[in-house]
Amino acid sequence: MRYTPVAAALALAIAVTSSVGQGAPPQPLDPRAAALVQQGRGALAAGQADVAIDDFEAALAVQPGHVAIYLNLAEATRKQGLQGKALHYYRQALTLEPDNQYAIAGEGMALVEKGAVEKARRNLTRLQQLCGKSDCAPAQELAAAI
Repeated sequence: MRYTPVAAALALAIAVTSSVGQGAPPQPLDPRAAALVQQGRGALAAGQADVAIDDFEAALAVQPGHVAIYLNLAEATRKQGLQGKALHYYRQALTLEPDNQYAIAGEGMALVEKGAVEKARRNLTRLQQLCGKSDCAPAQELAAAI
């Protein structure tokens, strides 16, 4: 009886520690959020960045913390010339998925647009390390922008 709380705490610590090394698989988009993201992508393609941002923000309200939604928001705010806000969204995505190549490349592109080329080069180096010998598309795009 006296050891029950200690045993429970130890079991919890072991469970948490073992699950830290295994990243959670990407969560699928909620159907409502997916519809809003689709609308936003259409609006962005039509040059309506304001409408796209509204759709992406609504999708984020439906499904908070989804990396793809943050990436879409970042792209839309970059197209509006709001690189600082785009950097915020890219960093939110990187907080959730630190090795997301599209978030790293997008952050680098926003940094180039702000004039922070040296910081963008660091992102390119990181991308090249993640891609390995194969030159991935996000690294190529960032290299071209730099």
